[in-house]
Amino acid sequence: MHTKKALILPVLVGLILAAAMPAYARDVATFVNLGFSEDSRTFMFGLHGVSGDTGSPYAELVTVDVPRNRFVSGGVHRTEYSVRPGPGQDGHGALLRLLGEHQGLIANHNINHLSQGRLLYILLNGDEPPRERLEFRDFDTGTRFVVGLNQESLGSRDELRARFHIDLQITPGGSATQRFVVGLPEFYREHVGSYRIAQILASPDESSLVFVVEMKYPHATDRSVSYMVETVRIR
Repeated sequence: MHTKKALILPVLVGLILAAAMPAYARDVATFVNLGFSEDSRTFMFGLHGVSGDTGSPYAELVTVDVPRNRFVSGGVHRTEYSVRPGPGQDGHGALLRLLGEHQGLIANHNINHLSQGRLLYILLNGDEPPRERLEFRDFDTGTRFVVGLNQESLGSRDELRARFHIDLQITPGGSATQRFVVGLPEFYREHVGSYRIAQILASPDESSLVFVVEMKYPHATDRSVSYMVETVRIR
C-alpha cells in the first residue's frame, strides 16, 4: 500500500453471523484478507490457528455477499487437520490446504486474492480496550467517518453472551452526513465476552465498507480470539 493511501490514525480501538462458530479453548485465530471479486460484490476471508483442545491446526474459509451482508450459498467452511504442528508453526498451512480444497468456490465467485480493497483503519495496539467511538478522515477522498461500537454482554462463564452493532456516520467533503446501522443489534453470540473493530476496509470500487471485528471468548483459565466481518453498502 502506497504511503499516500494510508491513513494516519490514532490508536483506536459481522457478516452477520460470520465466525459465530464455536471457539476452542486458548485458540488465537489469525485473520487473513483473501480478496474481493472483480465486481467488488463478494469478499473472502480466512482464519487459521491451533486448537487449544486438540493441538491440531485448523482453518476457516468464509465468503460474503457484500451488499447483502450475508454468506454466499455454501460459503462457510471449517476444517481441523489431525497433525501436530512443529515448534513455531502457527497453523497457516491449514488455511493453504483448505484454499486448495475449495478452488471451485474461489473460481465461481471470481475472487482475486490481489484485490484486497483499501485499508481505512487498523487496530495498532492489540492490548487496547474496546473503544466506543472512532473518528478519522480518509485523506484520499476527504470523507470523515464516525464509528460507534455499541455492545452489551450478559452472564458469565458458560452462560456468557454478547451482542453488538455499529452506528456509522459518513460525511463526504461538502456533502450531507449519511447514517447507517451495521450488524444485528439484537443478536447475542454465545460465549463471546467483548468485541473490537480490528480493521475497516473500503471495497475496490469504493461502494462498500467491510468491518473486521475481533471477538473475545473469555474462559476460566484462558482466552480465545476469533474474527467476523460486517459489511455495508455506502453508495
